[in-house]
Amino acid sequence: MIDKDTKLAFVQLTGVGKAIPDQVLTNDHLATLVATSDEWISSRTGIKQRRVLAPGQSLTKLATIAAHNALQQAGRSALDVDLLILATSTPEDLFGGATRVQQELGAARAVAFDLTAACSGFIFALATASQYIQTGKYQTVLVIGADALSRWTDWTDRTTCVLFGDAAGAVVLESAATPGLIGFELRSDGIGSEDLAIASQTEPIPLTTGIAASRAHFSTLAMNGSQVYRFAVAAVPDLIQKTLLQHDISPEQVKGYFLHQANQRILDAVAQRLNIPSERVATNVARYGNTSSASIPLVLEEWSSSDRLQPEDLIVLAGFGAGLSWGAMVARWGRF
Repeated sequence: MIDKDTKLAFVQLTGVGKAIPDQVLTNDHLATLVATSDEWISSRTGIKQRRVLAPGQSLTKLATIAAHNALQQAGRSALDVDLLILATSTPEDLFGGATRVQQELGAARAVAFDLTAACSGFIFALATASQYIQTGKYQTVLVIGADALSRWTDWTDRTTCVLFGDAAGAVVLESAATPGLIGFELRSDGIGSEDLAIASQTEPIPLTTGIAASRAHFSTLAMNGSQVYRFAVAAVPDLIQKTLLQHDISPEQVKGYFLHQANQRILDAVAQRLNIPSERVATNVARYGNTSSASIPLVLEEWSSSDRLQPEDLIVLAGFGAGLSWGAMVARWGRF
């Protein structure tokens, strides 16, 4: 329904779903690969275990299962979807994975495309989806966050291999008669682009006399952990505060904060900076590690399935990561 004054439709979140691989990789397993221990990893990250796709398993399939579960909760079929946005930095085709998910899901009527913003991808995709709904272009949009960073991990580098896991999460957004989405803010800063990256490398390929091309391949994930930590604990709570202030909402009024699950120390620092009880900041990083674009819908689904949220509860979603990029969104649960 279109608001008569603003001429914009309202947005509602009607379903959320998740999917995780079966393989569980614990800190003790990692201690057999690199010089580390459960105590070392847990004390610095809060992570105890993570899920990893096995050889031959498909990220497309994982994303499709999460999408199916979200549609089922929303009471919608795949044919109801007008637009499918896949937030991923690890597609199984360099040209994109959204159409593969579309085909696997059976969303034959949907336009499908990828959105790449690393660990901020899900927030950026939600913001993008909301604009299509608010302008009246599409009525039902499926947003999926899915990543398999285990495929780009250097398993000999203890500073990064302990952090990442694989997962997929999805939400259904629909045009609604009442407002749910209150507002969002997105940010990018390319100065820090090299602090977290999977860089492309090239090698020369001679073609003929005086002419050469390049063949590209990607390296494993590299991160300046201390710099990313400093960025996150400063930028994320600041943007959350600004977004709330713009809408005359205090941090204490928010029932749940659903942040990208990068590191428990970052989550704790955000709670301290906002001066809110730590239990209001949702966390599952101990069980899944950093699942990139999947982390926010993954932890949101857990609160939803355990009835920790009630209609009209204020919630904040926030992502941050490579780019550097970050974003925050505030909404009312049940009328997103």
